[in-house]
Amino acid sequence: AVSCHVVDIFACSLDQVGMLEMSELVEATGGLLVLGDSFEQSVFKESLSRVFMRYADDVPQDGGKMNMAFGASLEVLTSRECKVSGAIGAVTSLGKKGTNVSEVEIGKGGTNAWSMGGIDPGTTVAVYFEVATPGNAALPDGKRRFIQFLTKYQHADGQTRLRSTTIQGPWHNVQADGKDGASNGDDLTPIKMGFDQEAAAVLFARLAVQRTEQEDPGDIMRWVDRSLIRVCAKFADYVPDDPSSFRLSQQFSLYPQFMFHLRRSQFLNMFNSSPDEAAFYRYVLIKENTTNSLIMLQPTILSYSFDGPPQPVMLDIQSVQPNTILLLDTFFNVVVFHGETIAAWREQKYHEQEEHAAFRNLLEAPQSDAATIMDSRFPVPRYIVCDQYKSEARFLMAKVNPSSSHNSESVGGGAQVFTDDVSLRVFMEHLMKLAVQS
Repeated sequence: AVSCHVVDIFACSLDQVGMLEMSELVEATGGLLVLGDSFEQSVFKESLSRVFMRYADDVPQDGGKMNMAFGASLEVLTSRECKVSGAIGAVTSLGKKGTNVSEVEIGKGGTNAWSMGGIDPGTTVAVYFEVATPGNAALPDGKRRFIQFLTKYQHADGQTRLRSTTIQGPWHNVQADGKDGASNGDDLTPIKMGFDQEAAAVLFARLAVQRTEQEDPGDIMRWVDRSLIRVCAKFADYVPDDPSSFRLSQQFSLYPQFMFHLRRSQFLNMFNSSPDEAAFYRYVLIKENTTNSLIMLQPTILSYSFDGPPQPVMLDIQSVQPNTILLLDTFFNVVVFHGETIAAWREQKYHEQEEHAAFRNLLEAPQSDAATIMDSRFPVPRYIVCDQYKSEARFLMAKVNPSSSHNSESVGGGAQVFTDDVSLRVFMEHLMKLAVQS
């Protein structure tokens, strides 16, 4: 990393190739990691060609230049009340000490500067901070915090560029006699209003993934559960020992859902993933931005039917209907899932008949949208077309919330998931019960 070398690995094999062992070198130099089954797949071919993508010609200063940059470094400066605990991403510590370096290390800590090696417009690094005041003394009213990120890199045209990004915001003093639960709700209102649940979910997911390098997944699952219970006990509104009174504000309402899907994701639940696949999934997570990371944690589904335009639907087994087509985006896979009735009509070749042009358009719409998703994605996702009750349907069935399984009654006689995993409803019931305990 100090020599500004960047190591990329493209591995395409059904066998283990040692990506788990080699990924540390890629992470230290800000390189690229791509894993596929065969060098004939688009996962490899398209991903390799996109490494050399260029800016559009009409982009000021950068028009026609390659997206990649080299020899990048990141330095973080803060006001005295903030200390840098560390960073999680494709970075290497530069060992730069300072008064704003915290003794509590998270990820690659003990420094306020890191080498990022090779970067591109999508490179993202998570930086963690500690609030440090002498003797935990209250801060003066009106006091503001300042954080500055200094990003230095060599552009593809040979120029060295320095980008300075400065952010600031107010501090909020929590009253010393505040207690968890509803009693201190008013005191925590400014913190609640400033909470970004999507960014928090991604930051927490990176932290959980980083801990998998040294801890057992079962221990990490329990740590995730305890952390979620503490957050809900602190920021929810409720009457002690009354789960039915539990309420989360709009800023926190989706956070438990993100944690539910994190627990079921391939990042923590490594069943059916090889060591190489696990290393690949985790490396992509720590490099991607918030939007893409959320798709990895909680995939998105669009439903296509004759009833109207495509509609986003819940990531739930109840969204699987025989007369619809679902488009699932997990970031790593893009799945077009045909319901039982749709698949039967297609097999009878109704879409080839002129009087059924609407059905032909219905079949083509999700494929066109899938191509749009794949055109802007790196690494290029695997494209899967499957039918309900067929073998490849597992790519969708493994991701949906099992609100109806073989262990429960099916609502309306719909599809079921054969799993022992608890549903989101059961998960939330247990969470509320534990969070309100006095």
